[in-house]
Amino acid sequence: MQVITRFAPSPTGSLHIGGVRTALFSWLYARHHQGKFILRVEDTDRERSTDEAIDIILQGMEWLGLEHDGDIYYQTRRFDRYREVINQLLEQGDAYYCTCSKERLDALREEAMARGEKPRYDGHCRGLNLDEGVVRFKNPIDGEVIVNDEIQGVVRFDNGELDDLIIARSDGTPTYNLTVVVDDMDMGITHVIRGDDHLNNTPRQMNIFKALNADCPTYAHIPMILGPDGRKLSKRDGAASVLEYRDQGYLPDALLNYLARLGWSHGDQEIFSSEELVSLFDIKDVNKSAASINPEKLLWLNQHYLKNSRNNEIAEQLMPIFKEMGVSIEVGPDLMDLIDVQKQRTDTLKQMAEQSVCYYQDFDEFDANAAKKHLRPVILQPMRTLRERFVSLKDWTNAPIKAQIENVAAEYEIGMGKLGQPLRVAVTGAGQSPNIDDTVRLVGKQKTLERLEKSIIFIENRASS
Repeated sequence: MQVITRFAPSPTGSLHIGGVRTALFSWLYARHHQGKFILRVEDTDRERSTDEAIDIILQGMEWLGLEHDGDIYYQTRRFDRYREVINQLLEQGDAYYCTCSKERLDALREEAMARGEKPRYDGHCRGLNLDEGVVRFKNPIDGEVIVNDEIQGVVRFDNGELDDLIIARSDGTPTYNLTVVVDDMDMGITHVIRGDDHLNNTPRQMNIFKALNADCPTYAHIPMILGPDGRKLSKRDGAASVLEYRDQGYLPDALLNYLARLGWSHGDQEIFSSEELVSLFDIKDVNKSAASINPEKLLWLNQHYLKNSRNNEIAEQLMPIFKEMGVSIEVGPDLMDLIDVQKQRTDTLKQMAEQSVCYYQDFDEFDANAAKKHLRPVILQPMRTLRERFVSLKDWTNAPIKAQIENVAAEYEIGMGKLGQPLRVAVTGAGQSPNIDDTVRLVGKQKTLERLEKSIIFIENRASS
């Protein structure tokens, strides 16, 4: 039997990391078994579904490299098929029309409880020949549904506790529990991997499968992701759109590696290539308890992937960030050269871009705190001398640049840091940058001389005030 999994997001909100982890586990399981991974957009909630949300889903899946097999399925294009199945259930006697209001059904439920009977919602309309109202599935009254869940283990549900759920609204549109069964049946889904918030829907769906004489898929319900404080995930902690991680400069492989380890493990190994994840992943190894998000660990992973990624791959993702910031990289250091230096000391692509603006754009003012601390009158003469040495320097590479800085520091009997830090503030405008020789080289000779002159004037003005 070929393994076929699916990811079936609802486009009523942003695709967040909980949904991405579900997609990842489904994708990994299918790829591990050389099976198929289907993408299905569950857009039957026409009031809340938006094209923008669908676009976020598609962009997010593409960015993460979670490619699907075949065409994308949209539920709104399958209404005729759902109506066909609803009619089949009605003809079989496994569904019926119900005109009771919720208030009436609640009253009937309370009456049943008062008589010591099992509370049900359906008693009033069952068996009546009604031709309007919602359509309800006629859930079995006796027996139980046993879910052999790959993660949660054996879970039992008493049929007497399950209500006759609505499978078609009064306007004829199908509901979630009906559409998901029809889709999984028609698409040959063998394994349903989804959040454990769907576990209570599973016995109802299994009963519909049985009524349709169809095989149920194997279920695996993943525990939710919690915030760092152990509470429900907030937008600040990761419930926002997955594309925000892209915009913040995280690498897709880092995010996938991180999400794979949220609830799944393979010994003590922390770093996994995509090939390793596919080879090693088994849904049975997913922990049944909830995992808490750890932003620091994600940042550590992202830094690892930055350091070990090819410069050209980083460049492809860095250039859109520069563009978004309005920074042109046409004039300045070679981008590959810049990346080679910056990827060793930055955590995200956005941080890399923000700390590299000074190499492509001039700045109006020095950082106030850095200037106050380092651009002091005591360093004025060494800075003048260093500028003169740089003017005559022909070979603008690291070794000659570093030699000139060391020579001037030795002449004035000051430590390397006493000159290097003021130089850093002078050429970048701030107090942090890569090694000073890398920094000066990347800024370029002409801009270095201009900015040194600017810093000298700043110090002179400070000395005279």
